Amino acid sequence: MRILITGASGFIGGRLRDTLLDRGHDVIALRRRGSAVPKRGRSAEVDYEDRAGLARLVETEKPDVVYHVAGATKGVTYEDFRLANVMPTENLLEALSSAHPGVQRFVLVSSLASYGPSSPSRPHVETDSPHPIEHYGQSKLEAEQVVERRSGAIPWTTLRPGGVYGPGDVDYFNLFREVEKGRNVFFGNRHRWFSAIYVDDLIEAIITSATHDGARGKGFFVSDGDPITWERFQDEIVRASGRKVRTLNLPELLVDIAAFGGELATRFDNKPRLFNRQKAKMGAQEAWTCKSDALRAATGWEPKIPLSEGVRRTLDWYRKEKWV
Repeated sequence: MRILITGASGFIGGRLRDTLLDRGHDVIALRRRGSAVPKRGRSAEVDYEDRAGLARLVETEKPDVVYHVAGATKGVTYEDFRLANVMPTENLLEALSSAHPGVQRFVLVSSLASYGPSSPSRPHVETDSPHPIEHYGQSKLEAEQVVERRSGAIPWTTLRPGGVYGPGDVDYFNLFREVEKGRNVFFGNRHRWFSAIYVDDLIEAIITSATHDGARGKGFFVSDGDPITWERFQDEIVRASGRKVRTLNLPELLVDIAAFGGELATRFDNKPRLFNRQKAKMGAQEAWTCKSDALRAATGWEPKIPLSEGVRRTLDWYRKEKWV
């Protein structure tokens, strides 16, 4: 198949690109101006604001499938998130509608954040109503709504993964690094809940959803099974590491202080930072969980990597690449 993919320079997008190339597909990665040229596969530099340029590209390439993985998880204002997560979605779909309406599927990789936090006793399912609580989640929901509004023109599928971990990930990396240093650190979240998914299981869900009729015109949550606590997740890291660790239960107030400090620094240089009050608000919730029953029923997809195996593979990669 001829495939167009955005976000191939990132963790999930890069893993998806490599998997598709390994399977013999013709893959072209869209990259923003000034970004690095991928080491594998073809690529094209684009400006997502340039609808005419996007239309020329898709008319030339005529992709069978478009995987829209690109997006931003950090920003200063909501407009930053809209320009990174909503506008590119709108303009890609517009380009496809005008220049290549014969595309077989447009797959949007969204996020559980688009629906907001859940109850510890009830993970999100597809019939729930979305209630994002911060800019990132709101922008992802808006991007989903853009896709749904074009449901009559372009065949689409939306996926909302929970927490994605695996080789190359930088978000969960600090937990692994701390354990390797002998520290198992919690910031008031030890008994809070989340849904996880190993990156290769997510990649299979993305690829399966692009070709399965049961996924057309639908949105799905993606996780590897029952929700887990942060204590359970970090216990698996400790077990895989084999290190003797000291468990530290630090007050959640430190997260709030770091968030305030991050925003204060941003006021001086206008650069987005990982720690801000938006992220602190997400971390303060009791549960970010979801179930994948609908995706399983619609496509037959099943996660294959249990938590213990996924954590071990991830740690092995960090050690091999000398991240830890």
